[in-house]
Amino acid sequence: ARFDKIKQVKAGILDIGYAEVGPQSGRTVILLHGWPYDIHSFTESAAILATKGFRVIVPHLRGHGSTTFLSSESPRNGQQSALALDVIALMDALKISKAIIGGFDWDAIFERSAASLDHPDHVAIVIHNYRWRLGLAEGEPQYDVLEKQLATAPVINVPAITLEGDANAAPHPDPSAYALKFKARYSHRNLSGGIGHNLPQEAPQAFADAIIEV
Repeated sequence: ARFDKIKQVKAGILDIGYAEVGPQSGRTVILLHGWPYDIHSFTESAAILATKGFRVIVPHLRGHGSTTFLSSESPRNGQQSALALDVIALMDALKISKAIIGGFDWDAIFERSAASLDHPDHVAIVIHNYRWRLGLAEGEPQYDVLEKQLATAPVINVPAITLEGDANAAPHPDPSAYALKFKARYSHRNLSGGIGHNLPQEAPQAFADAIIEV
């Protein structure tokens, strides 16, 4: 299944493509895809949330789908702080003051599709992220303060639910290793039945239920 319509909005340094389902008046949920994934990982879970009255926004992250840089001079940067600021810019552009954030994989943040693989910025951004994480490429100075904050693994002071599939083969820490990082209401759920890494696509109801309950 795929989203039928993609909207565009200028937000920060990007022209962001995003899918939107559910009533405009509903409580806003923003769903962030991982890599090498795309927005269509969320088609089923977004539909479930929309039927429950949520307004669901699913953006193509930088380097994916119809999201492009407004300037050809902008560095094709894949730092985590840059991606976070993209989401804040999207919220500002859409006049969203508060939202539930759901995601998986790297950000709990990227899904493979022909559109993603054909995107002119995709390879540069993906390569930069991995080179930067290995210390082989420099980040942008304007993100230094945020990167230093993120490097300290700051506590999370909003309600949260984390999910883990019983067949997740991706490297991941035991939940007990990060449980104390959540200072507000928090729970962790293990999903059985051969659920792997792509939770919203493999277990859309459980993923949507966590969004609803958080």
